[in-house]
Amino acid sequence: MTRGRDGGAGAPPSKHRALLAAIVTLIVAISAAIYAGASADDGTSGHTLQAGGRLPRGDAAPASTGAWVGAWATAPAAAEPGTETTGMAGRSVRNVVHTSVGGTSARITLSNLYGQSPLTVTHASIALAAGPDTAAAIADTMRRLTFGGSARVIIPAGGQVMSDIARIAIPYGANVLVTTYSPIPSGPVTYHPQARQTSYLADGDRTADVTAVAYTTPTPYWRYLTALDVLSHEADGTLVAFGDSITDGLGAETDANHRWTDILAARLHGAAGTDRDTPRYSVVNEGISGNRILTSRSGRPADNPSGLSRFERDVLERTNVKAVVIVLGVNDILNSPELADRDGILTGLRTLVDRAHDRGLRVVGATIMPFGGHRGHTKARETMRQEINEEIRSGRVFDAVVDFDKALRDPYDPRSLRSDYDSGDHLHPSDKGYARMGQILDLDMLKGAAPVAA
Repeated sequence: MTRGRDGGAGAPPSKHRALLAAIVTLIVAISAAIYAGASADDGTSGHTLQAGGRLPRGDAAPASTGAWVGAWATAPAAAEPGTETTGMAGRSVRNVVHTSVGGTSARITLSNLYGQSPLTVTHASIALAAGPDTAAAIADTMRRLTFGGSARVIIPAGGQVMSDIARIAIPYGANVLVTTYSPIPSGPVTYHPQARQTSYLADGDRTADVTAVAYTTPTPYWRYLTALDVLSHEADGTLVAFGDSITDGLGAETDANHRWTDILAARLHGAAGTDRDTPRYSVVNEGISGNRILTSRSGRPADNPSGLSRFERDVLERTNVKAVVIVLGVNDILNSPELADRDGILTGLRTLVDRAHDRGLRVVGATIMPFGGHRGHTKARETMRQEINEEIRSGRVFDAVVDFDKALRDPYDPRSLRSDYDSGDHLHPSDKGYARMGQILDLDMLKGAAPVAA
């Protein structure tokens, strides 16, 4: 559905929107400064890369063709409680991630966004998992990762770093093990708490281990790792899913890859192997549970940053991004006063669309799904949800609309999720509900770029 965003009933006052746009510009500028990866040299040995430094590259980069796309990503969501002093010092962190596209080479991004001191990583590796529920690796896929030619890297507080390119063949739908080791206390740990994927911890430097013997501690979190890119012949660009816990996959079976984004990735991968004229995109999931469009939680930088403040980082800075699907708004409604600012939410969504269009990205938006029966449901909030959905369906917000509300609601009680699509809390879908979401999005909606500004 094509938008006509210049007017019509329900459009917010121009002064309101202009003020919010000015605030957003300030927020984004501050966020970008906080998240910058560069820093001055601190006198460390020449064998260590200071993130943002200029050591010569090694011979890791392959001579190959294809497009760099995001095979997996996650949003750094918060500072991990209990890690303020030591971080993960003396432990190997083996993150397990599931790929949405295959490739012939790979690189990763590590984040120290929430750290209050430099994070020293002395050893990092990448490998294919030996199975679906294990920390063991396929032996001949184990690769040592380097950063500017060095195995050791120092990531300043608030910074991030991308690795050199590693030669490794990564299939679509693979579980990939990305392991880091830091011997030096640093914290807090930058993490993503609702991974819906089991990762593993080991004592000591077990980064190169191909067996799972030392990895005796399973963990439901992703730590430090925020992106895995691949050089791919299967995709020409990246699709970013930007949302809250419903995109994060809360309520889905752990380790099953049943998020709606997983279903969408499978459909895009299948379509790429046919003659159908559909976009050749990978899918990365930038959902944060509890996320809102307008407000962040406390902290500096803020835990669970608002959609407005993190859009640059989690969407516009993703590798080769071509399109975005936005699924946000329910937490703004649930956490707003009874007479919440409906126009503020819509203005926030339109601001995200404007920022995406400035980069030439196509934007698909979702209606807000029902939450009748949830403890936060009230008549006033239901009215606001319906009013926002009416405006979204009108075509005055997004380039195209996927109607998740219509697809998952109970036809006999439209205020609520259909029982078999409900995980049980009356807010988050079940695995069957997530499958429905991933199936209902018309792949043709993803075609094309941003509309030309009038």
